[in-house]
Amino acid sequence: MMKTIAAFAALAVVAGGMAGCQTVPKEQTVAQYCQDPKHAEKDVCKLMVEIDGQKTALSQTNMTLTQARAVADDALSQAKVAQAAAAKAQSTADEALVKADVNCTTKTVARSKTGSCDAGYKLVSCNQTHYTTRSGGTSILREISDSQCRFQDKVLEMQVRCCVSGPLPPQTDAALPATPEKPAAPSSSSSS
Repeated sequence: MMKTIAAFAALAVVAGGMAGCQTVPKEQTVAQYCQDPKHAEKDVCKLMVEIDGQKTALSQTNMTLTQARAVADDALSQAKVAQAAAAKAQSTADEALVKADVNCTTKTVARSKTGSCDAGYKLVSCNQTHYTTRSGGTSILREISDSQCRFQDKVLEMQVRCCVSGPLPPQTDAALPATPEKPAAPSSSSSS
């Protein structure tokens, strides 16, 4: 749709440029007018138009000023219609966005390989947010689905973004924040 609007806008420029061509005799072609060296730098001689999918200079056509003006006026009219349709579509999209009722939450999970969403939510992103070189640096994201993400190694911290469309699901004990996995305690060897 944007290409169409751009094409109509370009032809609207032709319409504006044609307003300055009123000194051209009505039945003289634009090509004949532009062949005169003193007219070569006029706007109408520099304009490009698209005819049957082919872009060409208006000065290389056999259009008379009257014909070119009619094409430009039609293009301007179509550009105005397209602009009105685009404005209406944008308005409709804005209204739908307001009514969408999408709720999202971000959970921070520490010292774990996996991150998941509460019941009723869908996972939309999973990012490792903190790491240390001592603990292995960044980890590779190995799996992501609607419900969970999994890294190759345990990460220091990740953020899990979960969203639900419509009303919020009821909160249960299972939906309370999970306790992070605890690192394994170093084994102590005692020699007596």
